[in-house]
Amino acid sequence: MPPAQSESDTNTGLLRRDWSDRRAPDDRALLERDSAVYLHQAVSTPCLTSIAGAEGVHLIATDGRRYLDFHGNSAHQIGYGHPRLVSALTKQLVDLPFVPRRFTSPVSTAFAEKLVEVTPEPLTRVLLTTGGSDAVEVALKLARAKTGRFKTLSFWESFHGAGFGAASVGGEQLFRSGPIGPLLSGTEHVPPIGCFRAAFGASHRFDEPHTPDCGRELARLIDYTLRVQGDVAAVIAEPMRATPEMAAPGFWASIRRSCDETGTVLIFDEIPTGLGRTGRMFASEHEAVVPDILVLGKGLGGAAMPVAAVVAREEFDVGESWAFGHYTHEKNPLMARAGLTTLQIIEDEGLVERSARLGEHALERARGLAATYDVIGDVRGRGLMLALEIVDPSDPSAPAGPSGPSAPASPSGPSDSAGPSGPSDFGNRPRPAPAVAEAVMYAALERGLSFKTTMGSILTLAPPLIITLDQLDEAFDVLDASFEEVLG
Repeated sequence: MPPAQSESDTNTGLLRRDWSDRRAPDDRALLERDSAVYLHQAVSTPCLTSIAGAEGVHLIATDGRRYLDFHGNSAHQIGYGHPRLVSALTKQLVDLPFVPRRFTSPVSTAFAEKLVEVTPEPLTRVLLTTGGSDAVEVALKLARAKTGRFKTLSFWESFHGAGFGAASVGGEQLFRSGPIGPLLSGTEHVPPIGCFRAAFGASHRFDEPHTPDCGRELARLIDYTLRVQGDVAAVIAEPMRATPEMAAPGFWASIRRSCDETGTVLIFDEIPTGLGRTGRMFASEHEAVVPDILVLGKGLGGAAMPVAAVVAREEFDVGESWAFGHYTHEKNPLMARAGLTTLQIIEDEGLVERSARLGEHALERARGLAATYDVIGDVRGRGLMLALEIVDPSDPSAPAGPSGPSAPASPSGPSDSAGPSGPSDFGNRPRPAPAVAEAVMYAALERGLSFKTTMGSILTLAPPLIITLDQLDEAFDVLDASFEEVLG
């Protein structure tokens, strides 16, 4: 039995094979070479197609097809090949491409200072890594060192990276189960935030009343767990899930109080949600809650360099005699230049405000689709991070929504890539329709729109923040045509 669906579409299944069979000869040849040399793993190798270039909001395939990229691993806030970033990296490569450990450089220090400037007070201490998974592990080490404890509390269905520590606190079956165990001990989990598939109380759509009651029982469970354990080092969480799902009003303020009262560190993983993606610089700003440690990555490198960072309160400067993140490229000038220039571009071009403004338009377009196609059980998001959750409209437990043409659960026949629909498929939760979601994704790819499915049945849309209104409308026109094709 394959694991439950997770971060992205899988590289197996009937629809995937049909897609692969239609690749151009040169593309297919490169994909076969790639598949023959890389280790295979779900949601990665074998690959969808091969890319020869990228510019602005587009990926350019080796066969010449251009894709509006609403995937980008949430790393392309400033788009691809931003001229200002290319110029800055070119100059930095000539001036100073690398410094060994034990040395710093002007740009390395300036980047750390800029991170302190843009993150909420009182986060004042920085450590850099080359990837978000490593940054999460640094944050866990800091929490252990500060508290003298080792246990953690996190959420099922969350994602925090692929390292052993990051996978241990993560909650997705694909990354933490099967042949790789055992993982870290002391990693406790609770059900995820979000109301469409709420573990406590009645489920409801994003556009229905969202009150503190929605998150009260989950907050009580977390508070109880912290108190009954008494020795939890950290709560680590995505303040907004990348699916995306938002916590109930006041939920994070309640968790902040519980952490303060039990001496527990609060770590926010904003690797996919930070840097303007949600219409604020950081998703946690919507909650008016400041963590003890903030973890950043993905878009921090401007879709050009691998850059991640931990930004912590002053009292977490506790590792002087130890090495919590002693990486070869800890203060790499190219990394630092990419991060510094990216932050400057986001500020100078008003991309946070742009995300908030265009996100409202995107939500309206998405709601229009939901009014037409009743397989769309929920539309949700903040800024330019949105989701369409696909359900079986014949399921009596599905929430009542706008009427529209119904569809069979599997419009293109059974797909062996769907796997189990996951732990969310129970109780009063509407039954997911992963085969429909997958078919819509491939139909959109054929029309030049790339996005990913998450948890099997959620279409996640995360375009670059530089996208124009016309390009945004073009993407939703493609989605409309794709739904119409799939649902017949």
